[in-house]
Formats: sequence, C-alpha cells, structure tokens
Amino acid sequence: MAPSNTSDVTDKLTRDHVGLSDTFAARRYFRKFDQITDHLGRVAAAMASERQLTHTDVGVIGHYIAALGRSFEALAMKYLMTGRDTGAFFGSLAFDAHESGFPVFRELMTMANDALQAERHLSTMMSQADLKSEMIQAIVSDLEIPTKLQFSLSQRLYYEELYAGGLFWPQNDPAAIWLGNSDDEERRSYLVHWAVYDSQVNLPTIYLLELEETGNTALPKDQRRWPQVQSHLMAQAVAGLKLLTIAQGFDRDFDNLHPKRLRRIHVGPMYSSAYTQQAGPIRQVLEDARAPEGQDWTLAWTVEELQSERVQQERKGWFGTVDREIFALDPFAGRGADTGATRTERAVILPERPYQALAELDPPGFRDVRKFVVGAGGRVLSYR
Repeated sequence: MAPSNTSDVTDKLTRDHVGLSDTFAARRYFRKFDQITDHLGRVAAAMASERQLTHTDVGVIGHYIAALGRSFEALAMKYLMTGRDTGAFFGSLAFDAHESGFPVFRELMTMANDALQAERHLSTMMSQADLKSEMIQAIVSDLEIPTKLQFSLSQRLYYEELYAGGLFWPQNDPAAIWLGNSDDEERRSYLVHWAVYDSQVNLPTIYLLELEETGNTALPKDQRRWPQVQSHLMAQAVAGLKLLTIAQGFDRDFDNLHPKRLRRIHVGPMYSSAYTQQAGPIRQVLEDARAPEGQDWTLAWTVEELQSERVQQERKGWFGTVDREIFALDPFAGRGADTGATRTERAVILPERPYQALAELDPPGFRDVRKFVVGAGGRVLSYR
C-alpha cells in the first residue's frame, strides 16, 4: 500500500536512510565499495570478450566506473573521522540501507556544491606536510592523539579530491563519440553517453545512445542542436521513464537525428549482510555464505536495451517527409509493452562464497540471472 500522507513518506525515508556513525563500520563500507568498483571494470571487459559490449562501450563504462570510485574516495576522506569527536561537524554518511545500499542522492549533491568552493577552502588550509608535522609534534611533545589535526587533514584530502575533478556527479552531461560514416557518407554515426545518480532509487545509472545524423554540421560542433540534445537527454534521464518513451520523444524532437539503439545500465543495488536490510533469497544466500569481511556482498547489474527495428516515412508540413524509427519490443508474453525495451538482461556480481551459497540454494528467480563471480586475484568468471 502506498504511503497515505507526507508524514508516512518522511517516516519511510527515515527508516530506509541510515547514518554510518561508527568509525570502523564507515571505513569498512568504503573499502567494500573500493573493491566493488575495481571489479566492475573487469566485468565490463568480460562482457566485451563475449561481444556483448564493444571496446568503445567498455571505455565509456570504465570512465564512469572510475569516476564513481573517485567519488567514493572523496566521501571516504570526508567521513574519515566519523564516530570521533571531531567528526561530529559533518555527522555521518547517509546511505540507503533498504533499496540500494549506496549513499543517498543528497550526499552527492552536497559533494557537488563543495566542489564549487574547493579551491577557496584549499587556499585557507594548511598543507599536508605542515599538518603532518604538527601531528608528529603533538604525539611526541604533547603526548596526545591529534584528532583535530587528523580531522583537518581528512578535510584537506577531501577538498583535494574534489579539486582534482573526474568524479561521478549527480548529473554527468552527454558527450559524443564519432563511430564513423555510412557507406554513402551521408550519415554520421555517434555513441552519445551520459550518466546520472538517480535521486528516485539512489543508484548510478549510465545511458548509451547510438544514433545517426543527417545534419550539415557534425553534431558535437553544432552550436544550435548539440546544447538542445544535451538538455533534452538530461531531462529524460529518470529511472521511472521507459526507454521507449525516451527514444520516441527524442526521435520526434530532432528530425535529423535518428536513435538506433538505446541502453540503460543500472549499477546496483548492493546487498551486504553487514549494512543492508535485504529480503527474499538474497538474504538467505548472504546468511548461508558466512563470508569473511570484504566478501559478504552482491551487486546487481541490469542492462535495458531498445533497438530500432525499421524506419517509416512520416509526412511533415505540406510537402516534407521525415524518417521515424519503429522500435522492436520484447515479444515474449507481451512484456515489451510493459518494459518499453527490446530486452532486459539482469546480472549479479558476487565473490566465490556467496556464489557457492547461491548455487546450492538455487532459487527460481535467479536461474535466468547472469552471474559474474569474482575469484582470487580479481579473476572474473561468467556463469549462466
């Protein structure tokens, strides 16, 4: 049943969004995501070896995964002193313990705002070398733990990460990669990619759009169309919108841009027996695995895909015609109309111990889910 009023919604958010107030729990949380983001690049490479992704796709996805990792590194510095007296200034990291396992959207919004002022903060802070020198003096001469200096150093490292850039922001604007021209040289093909940290589900989401254009000026250099394309795509980057809705709207708004293939990659949710409140088979899997620290997690990875099936001519104005894409929908049991996609592939990434527990439990809902198993040395094996 849906929440009946605003108070109910607020109560639900309060229950689902948890603050990591313990120092060591917060550090273990960030170490876990450091491992996970490191594995994701290998998963993308494994998909490329099976020709599910191109090398261009892997490069784009790898770029966003690396940016996501840097965002977690920055947050780890910001909340390094969580649970200490000095850490009270920033409280604790708020993360979605029920739905996603990731930090809540507000954390990334705050980080984006902090980045705008990072240079000013750094200009008024002591250098790393000076802070470390004073810390040594406090330990040796004053025989005290320099928690305040440790806090200052953690905040300097946080702002240095923000100033260096290359992080995953709440909105990561579209960029275009030229893929080549058609045989008759009349059409240019591009891979347009963008990403968001979706506020509805607290998850990073990556979009890949392959399109053809018939304009006189190359799309990224067209100062009339390109800003409009960027604005349009960012406005539609919402998890609740079907790919079919996004693609058809784009097709109708830009007569000389033809969307041929649209993909949306949901990175997460992340489940961990130490941090999240999962239900169903995944809870049993993590309990049965009894995995050691650093291996008690699973990460969902979902790819929605919509492909153009054919083109039909549509009249526009008195004498003109334009190409309109007809998209292929999932033919099985009418699911295409419900999902708005040609196909949806679900996968789960997990270490060996949880995978063994999953294989033994063999829940029906996971039999068609792709499994990427992270083994010793970061080796990734793929199972159906």
